[in-house]
Amino acid sequence: MAQLKAISLTSSINLASYGPRRSIFSLHAKLYYVSRFIFVKDALPNPDNLICSRKLSSFPELSGKSSSLHGHAIVSNNGSFTITPKNQGIQAVLSSNTGTEVSEATKGGGLRGKLNKVVLAYSGGLDTSVIVPWLRENYGCEVVCFTADVGQGIKELDGLEEKAKASGACQLVVKDLKEEFVRDYIFPCLRAGAIYERKYLLGTSMARPVIAKAMVDVAREVGADAVSHGCTGKGNDQVRFELTFFALNPELNVVAPWREWDITGREDAIEYAKKHNVPVPVTKKSIYSRDRNLWHLSHEGDILEDPANEPKKDMYMMSVDPEDAPAQPEYVEIGIDSGIPVSLDGKTLSPASLLAELNEIGGRHGIGRIDLVENRLVGMKSRGVYETPGGTILFNAVRELETLTLDRETIQVKDSLALKYAELVYAGRWFDPLRESMDAFMEKITETTTGSVTLKLYKGSVSVTGRTSPYSLYREDISSFESGDIYNQADAAGFIRLYGLPMRVRAMLKKGI
Repeated sequence: MAQLKAISLTSSINLASYGPRRSIFSLHAKLYYVSRFIFVKDALPNPDNLICSRKLSSFPELSGKSSSLHGHAIVSNNGSFTITPKNQGIQAVLSSNTGTEVSEATKGGGLRGKLNKVVLAYSGGLDTSVIVPWLRENYGCEVVCFTADVGQGIKELDGLEEKAKASGACQLVVKDLKEEFVRDYIFPCLRAGAIYERKYLLGTSMARPVIAKAMVDVAREVGADAVSHGCTGKGNDQVRFELTFFALNPELNVVAPWREWDITGREDAIEYAKKHNVPVPVTKKSIYSRDRNLWHLSHEGDILEDPANEPKKDMYMMSVDPEDAPAQPEYVEIGIDSGIPVSLDGKTLSPASLLAELNEIGGRHGIGRIDLVENRLVGMKSRGVYETPGGTILFNAVRELETLTLDRETIQVKDSLALKYAELVYAGRWFDPLRESMDAFMEKITETTTGSVTLKLYKGSVSVTGRTSPYSLYREDISSFESGDIYNQADAAGFIRLYGLPMRVRAMLKKGI
């Protein structure tokens, strides 16, 4: 049996030198040896001061004994042991062959209750960095940090494991969701023509359900009974995450620290992080809340909170200032198949690769910047600045191709449904049957939206210069001003009389005719 290396109690007791067969009598201590486990009873005048720092779920018969012995246990897996007083919240390290775990014991689990394991949506930024120790203290749980790679960039993923473990997490799980994100979330919205409040191309709104879905999957894989996020109680993202949790696994507990703790703002969180030696990539002097993925980069906070302030030039990260963009325009040809972009300049690319290349091209021409005061789902207005270079190019390309392939009535109905579609996505209702049904309509109605569109990029502007489709409803022989066999201009007279009949009857009524 591995030796007990350290014990931290109210009264210091050192049992490190004792082997597995040696009797120990200190403060009337009685040791029970069962295989590789040591149970301690009456080790202190008040035995309730001790609790087990690791759940013996794999040994139910021993776990039961531990409970009968006031829950006192010293557990080893070829490594160190810990005993901690219930009321002291002492942090100890459990070493094993598989690595290092951090265990913190508090009375009855945590200050706010007991959870076994929580999967936290983790970015390594300010909010989620301080949540890790907060969860462990308040819910007495292990924390599994989860990070989704949705194209936020290598820099944001660098060093996350070290940060997570330094904050007290037992594990970091990273999943590459870029292709799934673009293929299953971005492109359906693009096909639907979804745009919120005339400007917003839903970059953050589309990313949340794919991340939340992956969190539900990870929770199942690691056996977690709860999920957590770092969304504030004033924003939309809390709704987007939690509606996805509800839809995919209603049995999961959801912990939202920003709705529970005493931290009231980002500056408080910075002070909390500094106090707990948690590294965060922000300072008090310049605080922007940013969300980046393969589709866009959003900026909120700091001077942007006053809608009268012009954004600083150095705030932008994905695009150059249009004034500084090249003096010569650049042309790109986007290939589209059934409403979904598939190629760039004749080269077929995967969804994520296509978007990444267009971000690079659009960014150097200052494409896709918007400044928006939007109506949040929770009722307040907020101001955000968004950079969506590749997305803006693709949105224009798909919409322009539809002018060839869809008739007037279809476009009008599609555009009207696109407004509702965008509202559902913005509100976090991705897995709502209504959105799924609308998506089926969009998929059917765009079956013939196939072809290519050529766009001109110049100093922040996107202009269409050409479009072609094998399913084009445009007929030059009909639309030409020259006479043709299909369209007889004389037919227009009868059409106008019939089309204008309601207006004519109303006028006759007013005149008493």
